[in-house]
Amino acid sequence: MASSSSGLTFKLHPLVIVNISDHHTRVKSQSQPPTATVGDASSNSPAPRVFGCVIGVQRGRTVEIFNSFELLYDPSTRSLDRSFLEKKQELYKKVFPNFYILGWYSTGADAEESDMHIHKALMDINENPVYVLLNPLINHAQKDLPVTIYESEMHVIDGIPQLIFVRSSYTIETVEAERISVDHVAHLKPSDGGSAATQLAAHLTGIHSAIKMLNSRIRVLHHYLNAMQKGETPYENSLLRQVSSLLRRLPAIESEKFQDDFLMEYNDTLLISYLSMFTDCSSTMNDLVDKINIAYDRHSRKGGRTAFI
Repeated sequence: MASSSSGLTFKLHPLVIVNISDHHTRVKSQSQPPTATVGDASSNSPAPRVFGCVIGVQRGRTVEIFNSFELLYDPSTRSLDRSFLEKKQELYKKVFPNFYILGWYSTGADAEESDMHIHKALMDINENPVYVLLNPLINHAQKDLPVTIYESEMHVIDGIPQLIFVRSSYTIETVEAERISVDHVAHLKPSDGGSAATQLAAHLTGIHSAIKMLNSRIRVLHHYLNAMQKGETPYENSLLRQVSSLLRRLPAIESEKFQDDFLMEYNDTLLISYLSMFTDCSSTMNDLVDKINIAYDRHSRKGGRTAFI
């Protein structure tokens, strides 16, 4: 699929992704019968697609998508409920007077031909609507977000002008409230009663994944610089300046002060681990002494002996 040539810059907020994901999850859980098992054909049937509108602001060539709301879709006519859309637009306009309908969203692996009918129907609200597509299928090998933003452009195909979808790049934009909310959710205790060890394991797993991804990107950059040094790749001064600027930000870890600080932190960590182990051993020993005293106390009452501890 072709890339967009409009020159617009898209900024997508996490709230939009959360809303679409929540909409898909609710519809999927409601569409599946509660008695369906793993082997049933009904459990393997794909979940119905969900539809909604995305709202935000456009400042010059920058389009920022802040929020979204759900829409009613009629599969028989392949169209949206227009009266419901106008009602929701009026309600959101009262709460967010600066936000406008920028386009719509749906779920699926790729844009379908029927999506163009919905896209054209929204052109009377926005002459160039944005199409946000979320892929609900899980792909563990994929590193990027399963979200694609499409624009519509007029292309001449076989001598006939046609309106087609083209991909557009985007960046994730967050405000302070969203960052606080995401951080709060990340530190919530699991609903299944998970212990602190479970939370620590999940936290360390996330750190390990981040370090692994950073290592892979550094390897790619290192391989590219080696190829540039050997003459296999042409020199790019702009890239070399960026790499040089990045290296200047890294702290010097070969200094004597760093080694002293590192050893001090390492020894403190070992000391805390040893103290924790001693505390557990002392607690276990106290429990054992209490049990022995109770056992001998009962025996002494029967045989007339006294406890020896």
